[in-house]
Amino acid sequence: MAERLDPALLKLAGILVAGAMAPLLDSTIVNVAIGVLGRDLHTSLATVQWVITAYLLALAMTIPATGWLAGRFGAKRMWLISLALFLVGSVLCGAAWNVGSLIVFRVVQGMGGGLLLPILQTLLMRAAGGRQLGRLMATISLPALVGPILGPVIGGLIVGGSSWRWIFYVNVPVCLVALVLAWRGLPADDPTGERPPRLDLLGLLLLSPALAALIYGLSRVGGLGGFEHGAVAGPLALGVVLLVAFVLRALRTGAGSIVDLRLFRVRSFAASSTLLFLSGLSMFGAMLLLPLYYQQVRGQGVVAAGLWLAPQGLGSLLTRRPLGTLIDRVGSRPVVLTGTALTALGTLAYTQAGPHSNELLLALSLVVRGAGLSGATIAVMAAAYEGLDRADIPHASSTTRIMQQLGGSFGAAVLAVILQRGLAGHGDAPAFDHAFWWSLGFTALAVPPALLLPGRRHARSTAGATRT
Repeated sequence: MAERLDPALLKLAGILVAGAMAPLLDSTIVNVAIGVLGRDLHTSLATVQWVITAYLLALAMTIPATGWLAGRFGAKRMWLISLALFLVGSVLCGAAWNVGSLIVFRVVQGMGGGLLLPILQTLLMRAAGGRQLGRLMATISLPALVGPILGPVIGGLIVGGSSWRWIFYVNVPVCLVALVLAWRGLPADDPTGERPPRLDLLGLLLLSPALAALIYGLSRVGGLGGFEHGAVAGPLALGVVLLVAFVLRALRTGAGSIVDLRLFRVRSFAASSTLLFLSGLSMFGAMLLLPLYYQQVRGQGVVAAGLWLAPQGLGSLLTRRPLGTLIDRVGSRPVVLTGTALTALGTLAYTQAGPHSNELLLALSLVVRGAGLSGATIAVMAAAYEGLDRADIPHASSTTRIMQQLGGSFGAAVLAVILQRGLAGHGDAPAFDHAFWWSLGFTALAVPPALLLPGRRHARSTAGATRT
């Protein structure tokens, strides 16, 4: 019989999940409201898209500093600061008087959001001590699973029945509750007696702009229809140059780097990080296609399209708890491989979908896809921390978030180009079928790194990693 999770650990996870709900819901809610924002603020779609882009850039630039900030000021203190920053940014966004002020305030919001999730992972993994990682990841994955499902529905209801300002004000009660829970319930930072780490300023000045340039370039791919445009190729080239410079310096700096790349010597961490990047293509890329399919091919509205995606969330939620126990029992590798296969199976029906495809079949496919996606994601995140030392956890949290962010942006850019070129040449339904086939094919890329993940887990502490 599986060992029960420590009640104190469950309480900690609940407090942290409450804080993570706001940023994970916010991104999908705002995406729904872009058209309304452009109309009410009397600006073009190209300008109002910066409401999303500015948030993503601020988030990406903040993530690398998370490990140092948590070590210098304490993880609990930084969690409270991050929530407060996100709260202030949300209030300011709701009070924005024009599109320029809204874009600036979204930067404040993005800075808070960029800090929250890595700090959440750091706090929980430190408390867990390397035990029961599967069940812990299943617990904290709840916001990530329900956000893409509830976000479009909530956003559609707000935009349809109230002012656009409430897409930001809705974060206020969530953040206030999370702040009170964290203030009262999070354990005080444990002083180690060690000197706080020195800030690798040069590393930060290389890595943060590199991520911002890469994500900005990738965000322009869909609108410009390809990677060959100067507005795409220029930022991407700059990002690659800065990233290479950072990697070369980080390899010389070692533990003193803003992100310790020596973690990639741990086979399970290297495999997990690769999978987190590839998930943008192999698993999460279809999340761009699914709502567009229901809106463009089946003619559904935003709220209806969100409701049609609910079966995927149902599949994720139904399997979340048993998956955590299974990962702790048999290891990450078989769960990731099985989850990848289920994700592919659940996507298969959409490669043949048209305007009148069987709704029940599509809904059941989404349940299967949700179960596979949930299993693969939870198992990969659990494997990323297996065998790491306590001091490595903040670096691992920052790195995994960076890989997810880059992978998601890259996957969305690639599939957006595939879809747009298909729409130009084949029409709506065939273009979506073609794009879903590509998404299905990309899934095969996840198999080789998945084979490098740990098999059956053994009870052990976070020390003693196997390094390659």
